[in-house]
Formats: sequence, structure tokens, C-alpha cells
Amino acid sequence: MNGQLQIMNKEASRGALLEAGRRILMEKGYNNTGIQEVVQAAEVPKGSFYYYFKSKEDFGLQIIDGFAQSYQNRLEKYLTDKTLSPLARLRQHVDFYCQMLEAMDYRSGCLVGTLGQELANQHDLFRSRVAEVFTEWREHYENCFREAQQVGELAQHLDVEAIADFYLSAWEGAMLQVKVTRSILPFKRFIQVMFEQVLKP
Repeated sequence: MNGQLQIMNKEASRGALLEAGRRILMEKGYNNTGIQEVVQAAEVPKGSFYYYFKSKEDFGLQIIDGFAQSYQNRLEKYLTDKTLSPLARLRQHVDFYCQMLEAMDYRSGCLVGTLGQELANQHDLFRSRVAEVFTEWREHYENCFREAQQVGELAQHLDVEAIADFYLSAWEGAMLQVKVTRSILPFKRFIQVMFEQVLKP
């Protein structure tokens, strides 16, 4: 019983560090985030940090992995819902994030995109991992657009790989502008242009 409790406490401490790190990295970026600040926010002894993570770099990569998996889980939840047409699934996914951004007072965004912009020219390991994450996400969009073509929701002449790439780039740009402007307007314009002008039969 004591062994199980210790394991639970260790997992709770690791989770607290990752959550605190995610919040601080989103707000301040990787280079301006210190380990001391993270352990204080997580209310975990500093020595525990190196029990769970080899280095700050390892910590950052694990945060990216957690954020990426969370986003991928949402993609799978929405984009595989066969009760809706492909573009209706995509629109529900977008509407969810629109509500989330508003609920978080526009201070959130895409952590993977934020860290990618900051670190791509500084840390090749981070650049490579972010590129992998974007590829994984883009494949979900590509599959959705391919299904949309099959059911007549999307024009047959469109290159679904190119559209998926463009969609992800526009999404990331809109997320960045929401944070910078503290406004949902850039994201709503992304939705309007994408669904009313780009994704057409």
C-alpha cells in the first residue's frame, strides 16, 4: 500500500511540474523560463526536478509531447466522428477552440507553434520534434479533406495535401495573432475565410 502511495505521489509531482512548466512556457517562452521558477510554481522540491527530467531540454521536450498528444486526442475525437460530415466535424473542432480561447482570455495559444518559433534556430532537437508534431497533425487534416472530397463537400480538383498544409499554417498564424492582439477576431476571420471561401464544393 505504501509503495502504491509513493508511486502516486511521484506521478503527482511529475504532473505538477509539467503543468506548471506548460503554463510558464506559454507565457514566457523557453529561454525566459527557469527551473527554480517551475519548481516553486509546482510546489515541488528543486531536487525532485532532476529525478523526473534529465535536463531543462528534456523537460521542454516532454512538455511538447504532452501538449501535442492532447491536441492530437482532440483531433481524433472530433475528426473521426462519423455522425457528422467531414467538414462539419472540422467546424466543431474549430468552434471548440474558439470557445476555449475566449474562456482563457486570449492568453493561450499553440505551445508547439510558440516554442517552434522561438527555438527553431537555436535547438535542432526542438526544431525536429516540432516538425514531427506538425506532420502528425497535418495528416489528420489531410484525411479529413480527402473524406470531404469523397462525399462532395470539397472540390475534386483541390490538392488535399496542400490544403492541409495551408490550413495548419493559417491555424498557427491565427493562434499567434489571438495572443498578440488579445482578441478572438483573427481566429474568427480564419474560420470565415477558410469555411466560406477556401473549403468549397
